[in-house]
Formats: sequence, C-alpha cells, structure tokens
Amino acid sequence: MDKNLPAIYPGLNGRSVFISGGATGIGEALVRAFAAQGSHTAFVDIDKDAGIALAAELNANDCKVRFEECDITDIPAYQATIERAAEVFGPITVLVNNAANDKRHGIEEVDPARFDEIIAVNLKHSMFAAQTVVPMMKKAGGGSIINYGSISWMMAVPTLMVYEACKAGTHGLTRGMARDFGKDHIRVNTVVPGWVMTEKQIRMWVDDAAKELIENSQCLPASVMPDDLAQITLFLASDASTSISAQNFIVDGGWV
Repeated sequence: MDKNLPAIYPGLNGRSVFISGGATGIGEALVRAFAAQGSHTAFVDIDKDAGIALAAELNANDCKVRFEECDITDIPAYQATIERAAEVFGPITVLVNNAANDKRHGIEEVDPARFDEIIAVNLKHSMFAAQTVVPMMKKAGGGSIINYGSISWMMAVPTLMVYEACKAGTHGLTRGMARDFGKDHIRVNTVVPGWVMTEKQIRMWVDDAAKELIENSQCLPASVMPDDLAQITLFLASDASTSISAQNFIVDGGWV
C-alpha cells in the first residue's frame, strides 16, 4: 500500500477487485488507484498491449494485478474471465463496470445490429458481470458494485443518442440492483463523469472550442482528470461508504 496517497482505505488492502475497460483512460486510473491501496486488482480490456504493459509495470512494483484480454460483449467469455480472476485472487467483492465506448453516431448510421453493439458495450455487460459476482459477494457477506454513467444524457450531447440511452439506463440498473441486492449487504452506486481529460478525449475531441465550452460550463476551473474519478470510486468501494447505496455521484467540475 502506498502511504503517500490522497486517501488510504485500509479495508481495501487485500480485497479482490474486478474492473472492466482497465487498460487506458479512466480505467487505467482505476487500476492504478486500487493497486496502490493494496487491492488484488483484476481487469480486462480489448487493448492487449496496453493491458499487458500496465499489469507488468504495477506487478514490478509489488502490486497484485491481473490482466486478461477480453471482449466484454462476448458474455460467456466475459463471465468466464471474471470467474478465473476470482479463482486467482479470491471472491470478488468490488466490481467496477467502467468499460464503454462513446463513439459518435447519427440516426442514419444505426441499424439494428449497430444498435445492439452500442447497447452491448455500454450497458449489457454491467448486468452480466453483476450476475457473476453477486453470488461471491453474498457468500463473502457483502460487496460494492460501482456502475459508470455519464452526464452526456443530462446535457443532450448531439450524435450520441443510443450511448446516452445506455448511460441513462445505467441509473435505472443501479437502482434496481441496489434494491435487489441490498438485503445481502451489497451496495450499488453510479459514478457519473463529466468531460474527463483522458488521452482519447484530448486526441479526438478537445479542440479550442471544446476548451472554451468546458471553461464556460464548469463551476470549477480545473480540468476533470481520470484520477478524480478513481478517488470517488475508491470511497464507494471502501467501508467508508458502508451505508451508501442506490446513489449517483456526479464528478464533472460542477457542470450539471
């Protein structure tokens, strides 16, 4: 456990954590943050090279990190990957459903197959990851599931309608899960990022006009960074949030 962290949660030391989409962006920040807390951190991604490099770096620093390349839209393969992680690190008691793809899409581009693809990568996998880990959490006496949403649907961002439907649906999924799993001491919450300055966002969409929009829209002047999301996620995974469930935590610099 790194003693120079913004916050230290002793209960996360040795806890088995599973993160989807963990090789880059917000997911990478999540993996690094949990590993620094001493968690046994398993993650998946389709970016094999980035995933291998991240796991190798962290393991070289005495962390316990496990990576598997996996397409989360292949539900049987994904569930099997989660089960293998549990065999190595023990029953998973923290699940972070982070993986998503906010690729822009107009209505003319969306046929039924494309619609299903967007749903699969942005919503469906969260349900079936939870289906896999909930029995483990019940046996362990509880756990924490953190679903990742987005403020995009609150802002009505253009050319993201199906993605936004998924992210709005994540709030409903969280509420339903929280009700159904709560009796077994399983907490379920949603982290809702604003415009986070990941490498992908900066490379693809953050031009001068976007910077001006962010400056004029956020209450806070600082950019929202991946580690800002990691810190709220650690809190929700930890025993410090033991009475919090079915809630949405917006981290957007005060935009919405």
